Amino acid sequence: MSEPTHTENLDQNGSAALPWSRARDLLATQTPHENLTFFVGTVRPDGRPHAAGVGAIWVDGALYFKGGPGTRRSRNLAANPACTVSVRLNGLDLTMEGEAHRVTDAATLEQVAAVFREGGWPATVVGDGLAAPFTAPSAGPPPWHLYRLELHRAIGVAGAEPYGASRWDFAH
Repeated sequence: MSEPTHTENLDQNGSAALPWSRARDLLATQTPHENLTFFVGTVRPDGRPHAAGVGAIWVDGALYFKGGPGTRRSRNLAANPACTVSVRLNGLDLTMEGEAHRVTDAATLEQVAAVFREGGWPATVVGDGLAAPFTAPSAGPPPWHLYRLELHRAIGVAGAEPYGASRWDFAH
């Protein structure tokens, strides 16, 4: 993950632009240890939106999330990788836009599974996906696909000091 190529201050109350490092550092420290729900928005083949709450994790500068092969989220991403991911972090509401691509290489799967385990979810690598004794009831049977978000844009609104709102654009 690279640093933003452009930052725009969206605050209308005179606060300074928020640094991307604030969002990045919160993602790094709050996943996998905090009880966070991320919401992934995808586009159905007919153009209608779809949103689903998912577990996600920040590993080495990138956001990863999973989806069962038969879920609407995974079927939508197979046809169109464009998506949004939103989360309320401690003191910062964050929306990320980009493309989610399936990860199948064993080294990355194992690295992400290890971080999930560190946070208490006993993920293991099975074939080209992840499995565990439990997950969300709507996830379908394992193994689950792992997706990496290629970040194009993020918007952060601070609900704690220092207040502010910013948009960060990333090269893609």
